[in-house]
Amino acid sequence: MADEIMEGINPTRMELLDLKDREKLAVKGHSLLKEKRNALIMEFFKILERVKGSRDEVKAKLAIAYSELNKAQIDMGDLAVKRAALSVQESVDLEITSRSIMGVSVPVVKSQTTKSNLISRGYGFTETSVNLDIAAKEFEESIKLIIELGEIEKTIILLASEVESTKRRVNSLEHVVIPRIKNTVSYIEMRLEEMERESFVRLKVIKKSMEAHEKADAAIE
Repeated sequence: MADEIMEGINPTRMELLDLKDREKLAVKGHSLLKEKRNALIMEFFKILERVKGSRDEVKAKLAIAYSELNKAQIDMGDLAVKRAALSVQESVDLEITSRSIMGVSVPVVKSQTTKSNLISRGYGFTETSVNLDIAAKEFEESIKLIIELGEIEKTIILLASEVESTKRRVNSLEHVVIPRIKNTVSYIEMRLEEMERESFVRLKVIKKSMEAHEKADAAIE
């Protein structure tokens, strides 16, 4: 519980000074983590807006591509479309690096897509439908958008995870660690005051006893 004191603590002045230093560090750490959490949340929502736009763009592109592909299949037949598809060469090169957002490593994906024309795609344009050419173009453009969307969505996942982790640390410091240190500091200060009072009382008793002995000795003399 947050109202408990720390275990294994001796009520000494050295321990009290050490705990006060720890309290200052914990309070400073709590403040920095709150700033980090707030900055991460802002970045998270900023990128989240990009996700919706990217998804809508990909969805629109693919809708056109599949619509034209269906038309080509009706016009040419499934077998002819499959033969044309098998003749197309891969045309995407990827380079995956990373960057840091508030200490979170997120991916950066650079894609190099070879733009194809009717001839370089590998199939004979005299034997294919114009709808197949439009579908191929739309699918090629969709690939780049899907790669960008993948980068954004992975970044969102990593940021969300870091936000949750930072929130847990902030809550732990705010509701458990700092209150427990404060309670322990108060406990040690109270115990030190009690010990001082007890020491003062003992000294007074000793002093009175010594004075009584001195009077008794003086009376005997």
